[in-house]
Amino acid sequence: MEVEKGKVTDVSDVQGEDDLDEEPGEEIESAPPLKVGEERELGNSGIKKKLLNNGIHWETPEFGDEVTVHFVGTLLNGIKFCSTRDNGEPMTFELGEGKVAKGLDTGITTMKKGERVLFTLPPDFGYGAEGRDGVPPDSIVQFEVELLSWITVVDICKDGGIIKKIMEKGERNERPSDLDEVLVKYQVALADGTIVAKTPEEGYEFYVKDGHLFPALTKAIVTMKRGEKVKLIVQPKYAFGDKGKEATDGFPSIPPNSVLNVELELVSFKPVIDVTGDSKVFKKILKEGEGALVANEGAAVTISYIAWLEDGTVFERKGVDGGQPLEFITDEEQVIPGLDRAAATMKKGEQALLTISPEYGFGSVVAERDLAVVPPSSNLVYEVEMLDFVKEKAPWELNNQEKIEAAGKKKEEGNILFKDGNYQRAGKKYDKAVDYVSEDGLFQDDEQKQIKALRISCWLNGAACSLKLSDFWGAIQLCSKVLDFESHNVKALYRRAQAYMKTSDLISAEMDIKKALEADPQNREVKLLQKTLRQLQVESNKRDAKLFTNMFARMSKGSSMPIKKLKVEIAEPEKSEEAAATERECVAEPSTPSEDRMAVDQS
Repeated sequence: MEVEKGKVTDVSDVQGEDDLDEEPGEEIESAPPLKVGEERELGNSGIKKKLLNNGIHWETPEFGDEVTVHFVGTLLNGIKFCSTRDNGEPMTFELGEGKVAKGLDTGITTMKKGERVLFTLPPDFGYGAEGRDGVPPDSIVQFEVELLSWITVVDICKDGGIIKKIMEKGERNERPSDLDEVLVKYQVALADGTIVAKTPEEGYEFYVKDGHLFPALTKAIVTMKRGEKVKLIVQPKYAFGDKGKEATDGFPSIPPNSVLNVELELVSFKPVIDVTGDSKVFKKILKEGEGALVANEGAAVTISYIAWLEDGTVFERKGVDGGQPLEFITDEEQVIPGLDRAAATMKKGEQALLTISPEYGFGSVVAERDLAVVPPSSNLVYEVEMLDFVKEKAPWELNNQEKIEAAGKKKEEGNILFKDGNYQRAGKKYDKAVDYVSEDGLFQDDEQKQIKALRISCWLNGAACSLKLSDFWGAIQLCSKVLDFESHNVKALYRRAQAYMKTSDLISAEMDIKKALEADPQNREVKLLQKTLRQLQVESNKRDAKLFTNMFARMSKGSSMPIKKLKVEIAEPEKSEEAAATERECVAEPSTPSEDRMAVDQS
């Protein structure tokens, strides 16, 4: 047998060290890890593995990887028939090809780096009925194997177009995404070794989504970790195809249909995050922050920044050159929305570059800032550092009384925002208030009455916000929560009926109005809503009548028998001045909180 030459890895530090921690070993039907000297069958294959020396780390190679091993093959009587140790050169081969013996490949996939084992292979996993030089037919054979190293091989596109061999593993588990900015070093060569492209010594930086040189590069980069080094074999369709590439920058041309060999290193990358989800605010992380916690909504943050326009004009500085940093509460509209939203995603010590579209900046108005005037509809750039933040306490960090007080405070903040017409933020305040008192089991009996009142009040007020924002299904859901507790709550029935009417569910609206009047027969707002509903029902009946008339008219055209014209007469009440007012109310926005007894609960 011809033994291939490969790179020898020094494993003297692991050989003979039986005092290492016991390896976890391969999992075989949940069996415990092998101890040195133990032997076990691999599944039901008939292949036996005896551990001679522990390996290091936890990873094991997979089929398709290139392994470098030393091995000695013997018969059961001890007669040797092959060995890499005789000439001191280990062998490198791809697992899964059966280069030495089929069963040996299977066994090696259970080994860790530096591990030494004895595999016993039955004939079906050795050399079968044919045997080989030095091995009689149907012989059981043994291989003493040491796994020196391996190279992970990945078929990136699953079509053989880009084969990646990992020469040096990267750090951590993060990989760049399409939005990120990457710094890479590479060298590209033809099959004959001619170098046709190479980065400068410091590397080359670009955004993944913008692409670079040829498609295979970006496809490979998004599979790599920071610091990872790989070799790529790139087929023409992922390189320059049948057109090739002309000579540029002192490098020779690339002939059509060339297969390229690429040495690639992902030096680093700067994550870019679409903060708002609509590509209007991007955050590029220049320096990672500390830990895992981010400021989040409601945090008191302290930041420093320099802000400039696209043309480079600096219009504001805070906390730099001896100036005072900026302190604000996130999600309180104390700064422009883009800066507010981005700050809520930052860790302590994080440095980031923000690009903010006008919608999340100063909009279409002129903004006079400290150092310059910001023209209307300007794109903005902020270089920001999160100096410190204090997060708002989570419900689980508070005792019961503190939870009730926090919920009451959030509700009052929501009421103020509602009065100011800021229904979106008001709704969020009511949601937060409910979060503080959401778990019944944690409150004492004397506290249950308080939290029930708070929940119901916040759900009702949240429903009022949803109606203002035309979120009718949201209003229905919030009112239904109230009615689960109080089935004849007039406000909940009134607001849910409004929402049902807006969704054209007039039957459900009628049922809610009927229940509300049963509970409060003299309620003026419910009576007015009932009149509006009746008008809508009249209009709906008219539409239905017209629909049926047209349907029967079409049927009569195809019939030889005369069909009398269908007449549907619906009595339409004479519109009084009160009814006209009701109709206008249906079309217009609901009355203001100060005029409407069904408005936001201030209690």
